[in-house]
Amino acid sequence: MEPHWVQLVHRGLAVRGLPVGLVGKRLVQLSDFHVGPRVDDDYLIGTLDRVAGLQPDFVVFTGDFITYEAGGMERLARVLGHFPHGRLGSVAILGNHDYGPAWSHPEIADAVAETAQNAGLVVLRNASVQLAGLQFVGMDDLWARQFSPLAALVRSDPELPTIALTHNPDSVDRKGWELHSGWILAGHTHGGQCKPPFLPPPLLPVENKRYTAGEFTLSAGRRLYINRGVGHLLRVRFNVRPEVTVFELQRA
Repeated sequence: MEPHWVQLVHRGLAVRGLPVGLVGKRLVQLSDFHVGPRVDDDYLIGTLDRVAGLQPDFVVFTGDFITYEAGGMERLARVLGHFPHGRLGSVAILGNHDYGPAWSHPEIADAVAETAQNAGLVVLRNASVQLAGLQFVGMDDLWARQFSPLAALVRSDPELPTIALTHNPDSVDRKGWELHSGWILAGHTHGGQCKPPFLPPPLLPVENKRYTAGEFTLSAGRRLYINRGVGHLLRVRFNVRPEVTVFELQRA
């Protein structure tokens, strides 16, 4: 695929309590690079260079930096050398593929996190960070059995405007979100990669099959947005273009 094939999805993101100074700022969500043997490095780099031209204020990455291969950290470091940093900050979380085969290798996840941090990203693993008056709470991965929203949220500031990040949309149906009532940004599904007209995508790696892509209303005032991702596991997409989401921050 070529970088121009990636769809830039523009939409508003209304955040409760957003400081006046952040109204109109641009937050870009990237997800699911899958750096590795199945995704062309130049395609990813071209996409990232294109996003850099948008001059985002914040950039968030919602997991799956890699599809694991031996020696893949050098490849990841090369791609992340082009990561489009936000003027006010860049935040990332990990996905299941970042934990290597069977999602069970924390040493691989540690190496991925270190590579991302060396590239200037703040990697959140059940933790939070405040950037220019906006709080990001990042969850660790569900399939890797590292997901703990309560551990992340109890260490956050409930008085700050907050955006939560989680890789797998199924995680929003788990317990532990009671302290959060705003937006949750996710990835993981690739939108199913292939979607026949008028039918649901046949390959969707979630238990809750309504979680395909786009916006969903949850309970207790929470809302979910699922990004279709930039990379892929299969070298095919039909009726589901790869996505970069460009949010304009607004006051709720």
